[in-house]
Amino acid sequence: MTDHLDIFPSLEFTPEIAERIRQAIAEDVGSGDVTSEATIPADQPGQGRIFSRTRGVLCGVQVARKVMSLVDPDVKFEGLSRDGQDLEPGQNIARLSGPVRSILTAERLMLNFLQHLSGVASLTRKHVKALREMGSSIDVADTRKTTPGWRLFEKYAVVAGGGVNHRFALYDMYLIKNNHVDAAGGVGPALERVHAHNRGQDLKVSIEARDMKELEEILRHGADLVLLDNMDRETLRRAALRVRHHNRDAGSRILTEITGGVTLDNLAQYADIPADRVSIGALTHSVAALDIALHVK
Repeated sequence: MTDHLDIFPSLEFTPEIAERIRQAIAEDVGSGDVTSEATIPADQPGQGRIFSRTRGVLCGVQVARKVMSLVDPDVKFEGLSRDGQDLEPGQNIARLSGPVRSILTAERLMLNFLQHLSGVASLTRKHVKALREMGSSIDVADTRKTTPGWRLFEKYAVVAGGGVNHRFALYDMYLIKNNHVDAAGGVGPALERVHAHNRGQDLKVSIEARDMKELEEILRHGADLVLLDNMDRETLRRAALRVRHHNRDAGSRILTEITGGVTLDNLAQYADIPADRVSIGALTHSVAALDIALHVK
């Protein structure tokens, strides 16, 4: 199920995203691609083929297209596969035609985006698929453990892989973590201050719970999302059921999220917990790039 806390359902080329890509081009190209300029005439035409060398989930076609158009709008970029699509070894992703020098100048940056974002989407899909094969409807959510400057793209890749997004940043959702609770003097005072601060903003409120005592206090004060943090399996089950019963009796819609130490290897122990979702930092901070290449002729 995709819940109402989804905040990044699609990638749109806003001025902010376009500027991020321009900065990446400036970082890589700088004053010019001296090797291509030295070896290839400016008007030499050619074709390029971007393809996958392995299985996985594709993500980043739109970004690669934008990179190419900003490097040289005279190069035609024809997408042959789409974001979110399963890839097979040898599968064509895009075809390019135009000045060879420009294609080679954009090559590395296009592949950087495609390889990394496809890696994020592929790892997300593995977690989602594993849960579904176990008969679980739990959603797989990301975290803020992203590559600095790449968060927009990485969170898009999580969605392409079948996951859902947590809050995007510090400004768009309250997330009261354990350190906030301890510094505020407890769950109650922390939530009271957040609810007061939230008047007129209508932001969602989420909070971590370490045990059943903290959970009961959260239910008394109210929240939109409860993160069941580093609980053992039995406590997780009790906590998720307690929230479910509270929602039924109070007519509320508090979501539950399993968080802390969840990996693909131990995912099975959470599959039958009646929670709404599980958050996994590794989706963005420990991902392996997918093997994607470009050949020019």
